[in-house]
Parts: sequence; C-alpha cells; structure tokens
Amino acid sequence: MKRSARPALTAAATSAVLALTGCSALGGGDDADLQIYTARHYDLEEAFADFTDETGISVEFLSGDDAELLERLKAEGDSTPADVFMTVDAGMLWNAAEQDVLEPIDSSVLDQAVPEDLRDPDGQWYGLAMRARTVVYDPESVDPGDLDAVDTYAALGDPQWAGRVCMRDETASYTQSLVASLIDLHGRDEALAIVQGWVANDVQIMSNDVELLEAIDAGGCDIGISNHYYLARMLEEDPDFDVELYWASQDGDGTHVNISGAGLVAGTEAPEEAQQLLEWLATDGQSAFVDANHELPVNPEVDPEPLAASFGEFDRMPVDARAYGSLNSEAVELLDEAGYR
Repeated sequence: MKRSARPALTAAATSAVLALTGCSALGGGDDADLQIYTARHYDLEEAFADFTDETGISVEFLSGDDAELLERLKAEGDSTPADVFMTVDAGMLWNAAEQDVLEPIDSSVLDQAVPEDLRDPDGQWYGLAMRARTVVYDPESVDPGDLDAVDTYAALGDPQWAGRVCMRDETASYTQSLVASLIDLHGRDEALAIVQGWVANDVQIMSNDVELLEAIDAGGCDIGISNHYYLARMLEEDPDFDVELYWASQDGDGTHVNISGAGLVAGTEAPEEAQQLLEWLATDGQSAFVDANHELPVNPEVDPEPLAASFGEFDRMPVDARAYGSLNSEAVELLDEAGYR
C-alpha cells in the first residue's frame, strides 16, 4: 500500500529531532509503503533494497539517536508517519513498549526465528541482530590465561590491571546497559564495587570503541571492553591489526550481549507490510541485515559471517531487556557515584 504524504510536525516533534541525521528512500520516497525510524546506521540501504527487490514493498527510513527518535514518536502521536521503530539497545525497545509506542503482533515466523529472551513476550518487539560486548586485549602484553573466566568484567578491577584498562565513556548506551546487567546480576552494592574497582585502576575512558581498539593496538592500554564487531571491522581493514578478543565470563554468567531490534509503531497504517519486513529480516534477510557489520544473527538457523565466526563460539548472558531499560537510570547514577568519567 502507498502511504499518504507526511503530516506536518508539531513544534514539540520538530524540536525533538533537530539532531537527527537524515533520511533515505528506497523505491518510494514520501509515498513509500513503509516508513522506518531507525537508530541503526549500518548498511541498511543494501538490506532494505534486497527486501524491496524480493517483495515489491518500498521503504524509506529516517536515522537518528534512539532516544530522540522515541521522543519524536511520542510527540507525533497518532499523526506519525512511522510504521517501524528500530533501535540498537534492548533497554530502549523495552522503554518504547512501556510507553505504548509499539503495538503487539502475532507471528509464528518471528516466534520461531527469534529466541525467547531476544523478543518481547507480548510480541511488541523482536531482536534482529546480536552484538557481544566483551574483552579485547594486546596479545603482546596480556596472557589470556591471566583473565578471570568466571567474572571477567569484575576482575578488570583487580590490581594486576592497574593503569592498563581502557573503557567506553559513561554516556554510551553500551556502557549503561552493561552496568545495568551487572546490577541485575549482582545487586547494586556489588555492581558499585565492580565499577569502583575499574576507577581505582585508573581506567582510561574513550569516546568510542574504535578509539579504544586503536589505543590498545598502539600500546596506550593493554585491555578493554568493546563490541565484537568493531574489532571485526578493524581486522577487515587490516588483518595485521594487533588486538585479540576474549569471550568474557565463559565459566560464569556468560558474555554480555545486546541487540538491535524493531517493533511495529502503534497505529501503523501498514501493519501487514511492516510485519512482513520484520519476518524477512529475521529469516531470509538475516544475513543481509547483519553480515556487512559483522554482527551475529539472532536466528540460530543462520550462520555468522566468516570474520565474526572466526572469533569462535561462546556462551552468552541471557538478554534481560526489562533490566537494561528499568535499571538504566540507576546505572547512570551508579557510574556517577563511582566516579566513572
């Protein structure tokens, strides 16, 4: 179905999206069959173009920060042109569902393709790609045998790592969701002690994972925590890039994993087409969606692309979107209390 022209934005909605990065149309422009608000910026054009080629359903997407996009959806209300909301954090998906921005769908295809902990129990959102946040290190200065296989994240506060650790800044959703998961696993007091241990080790705070990996490669620090696909990207560009990956906590709770996922916007005028897109992304389109960015498929029937697969299999921590979302503000407060900045 063709969409009508976009309605004018309210002043509140216009203000909420001043920082959005722009939009792209694939086979339809303003009259595209599907309008997607996405915080995901990785190779969407190719995946959506494949979807359009296979189904004839045209797609337009608007990119921006996930929190800003959520605020836009809330400000636009029933007049939003969006059919699908796509984010890069399970906690944000949980928040969107809690704020009645999403509507449930009933899909046996998605229920079969997406593991239970990677989707909303009421069908309001589904994970479509996994990203593991794990330990990366300089093989010239770190013996992986010295890493704690039970609780690798907490052990980075041990004295042997003093002055040797790099981590992402406190404003990153990756950092906040990791800390929220530690609060959920260990309780607030122990999670605070873990972060205080990192701070006591004079952790170097980096603005992004690429900067962190480059610092390890250059000898600026010996070990850090990064999303796995950033290292895969660096290795794709330079096979001699001298940083290696260690799957955290394999003898404990498993490696922390977050998801990129999506749900149907409440009141969408194209529910069937939007559901068809999500089903395609979780099945026939899984590889098109995740491979170019070296992410991991959520569908257990789909193999990871070769470079991501080269890191080896691992046990992951179950994804608790409720914890990532409901404990986010507590994680932010905890980081501040610990002096993590």
